[in-house]
Amino acid sequence: MSLAAAVQMASGPNVQANLHEAGRLIGLAAETGAKLVVLPENFSIMGMQESDKLAVAEADGDGPVQAFLAEQAQRHGVWLVGGTIPLRSPRPDKVYAASLLFDDRGRRVARYDKIHLFDVEVPDAGERYHESGSIEHGDRVVVVDTPFGRLGLAVCYDLRFPELFRGMLDQGMEIASLPSAFTAITGRAHWEPLIRARAIENQIYVIAAAQGGYHINGRETHGDSMIVDPWGNVLDRLPRGSGVVVGEIDRGRLASIRRSFPTIEHRRLSCAIR
Repeated sequence: MSLAAAVQMASGPNVQANLHEAGRLIGLAAETGAKLVVLPENFSIMGMQESDKLAVAEADGDGPVQAFLAEQAQRHGVWLVGGTIPLRSPRPDKVYAASLLFDDRGRRVARYDKIHLFDVEVPDAGERYHESGSIEHGDRVVVVDTPFGRLGLAVCYDLRFPELFRGMLDQGMEIASLPSAFTAITGRAHWEPLIRARAIENQIYVIAAAQGGYHINGRETHGDSMIVDPWGNVLDRLPRGSGVVVGEIDRGRLASIRRSFPTIEHRRLSCAIR
């Protein structure tokens, strides 16, 4: 059994200030004994406008935010999911929203580029989001071996697409990391039901690390970071503000649930990823 932690932040436009806060919270998670730590989406920058991320985008494998993640993972001896950071794409007007996984020696072992982009109008809020205006979508499902189990990488809006999680399940997923920045309104309506549904239907642990609070750009994010087990139980949660939630990843319990309640084996329809 191992402890996992989800970090909750309320990031702003100052990258160095965000990294300082992220480092503090990673250290706090490590002090609890967590060996797998997940940062929220956009942990390093929540700009005044969407295009702000273009100015701080890094080349793949090189840049201060990537160096920070590697150093933090090695310093604290944790596997670290670096929320999302902007990495350069072939298009100068767009970046990838990349979720990077570092091992406990500071080596990068996986990269997932957010597939589903948040282009929506939020009912009753007068809010419109157009992530595809500055983000290039990814096209690859990513599941990787870790000491804690097979980890599938997803990001925020991906949560609404169960076929992605089925695709990860087909690659042996036992745990999903979910860095997020849900809006306050959609979070209140859908955040917990969706997380628990993905955990229950795939019989996995979900580590959901959220932005939570009021941001300098005027946006309000839902928060409520949580860790949910394969039976749908919420092991720990943080409704608002900066902090850390911790839960136990028990592969024996996961295996027992899958044996006694073999819904995965009972599937009759394919949900293949194109």
